[in-house]
Amino acid sequence: MNSSNPRIHSVTVADVAREAGVSKATAARVLGNYGVVSEKIRGDVLAAARQLDYRPNELARSMTTGRSGIIGVVVGDIENSFFGYAVRGISDTARSAGFNVILANSSEQIEMEKAAVRVLIGKRVDGLIVTPSESRDISHLRDIHRSGRPLALLDRALPNFDVDTVTVDDRNAAQRATEILTASGHRRIAYITAVDFAGHEYKDLAQIYTSSVRERIEGFMTACNIAGVPPQDRLIMLGATTQQSTAEITTNLLSRPNPPTAIIASDSVIALEIFKVVRQRGLRIPEDVSLITFHDADWTTVTSPPITVIDQPAYLLGQTVAELLIRRLKGEARPPERIIVPTSIIERGSVAPPANQG
Repeated sequence: MNSSNPRIHSVTVADVAREAGVSKATAARVLGNYGVVSEKIRGDVLAAARQLDYRPNELARSMTTGRSGIIGVVVGDIENSFFGYAVRGISDTARSAGFNVILANSSEQIEMEKAAVRVLIGKRVDGLIVTPSESRDISHLRDIHRSGRPLALLDRALPNFDVDTVTVDDRNAAQRATEILTASGHRRIAYITAVDFAGHEYKDLAQIYTSSVRERIEGFMTACNIAGVPPQDRLIMLGATTQQSTAEITTNLLSRPNPPTAIIASDSVIALEIFKVVRQRGLRIPEDVSLITFHDADWTTVTSPPITVIDQPAYLLGQTVAELLIRRLKGEARPPERIIVPTSIIERGSVAPPANQG
């Protein structure tokens, strides 16, 4: 009986070899980019592959060569444009070196991060770039490192874990941003972050398991200490994990009898919600509330007023961490590197002296 859906024949290495008039082993060397063949034979095989529209079986190739040509990437929040730019830097650098990228999102949750790593290992990725969601539980990352598969960390360092790591100067950046506010006269300042803790209440740094957030809070507190900001007026707010939670946190802050006169947002997603709530309450930036955010997102230049930002070179971060990983993949043996990329502050129109400290 003839089937109404005839089987589609996938072009194989043997088909390419037959078309090029070479052995299957020779065709495999050319298509797998390993071994030595003459330029003429290489050209004949590649021409035959194009003619037949040959598509490599990546799994079969990885089992043959031990390499998949794929880098796995796990980031915290793909909604955050910071990670979008960083992944673009990784992808561009990987592509120019002959690698593809598979991206996974952890939503800043350790179990999702572990699951993403398991999936990528199952895909036989050659190496991994991970933004660790926390520093308490890194057994899955230690397992990768022990296995010999190259691993690099993006945006967040881990204590006592020596692998290639690329971050920005978070502590210094937060301190400089806070100093801009204190120099303008602000003495009630809030720092809002997506990192959460039971009860959403900040007590001390021992609660914070994300290195970048911990360093930013340290910088914020240092600047407050230098300026003599009273402890009760240094407001560190946790749990801005969604638009709704960020709006609730901001609304509660601005509803206090003595609300903060300035806010620092830990990322541009949070800052946008803060901006919306301020406007919805009939308040003005910077006359009623000054605002600074980490990351120079596109929207920060088109608002009225434009927003002062801590410019994190996200693309450069991604490019740099990919270069470190690719050097490992190419067999370079060297001690682990920790690269700290400097940030800059772009002052626009969202900071002014407080109208009333109360």
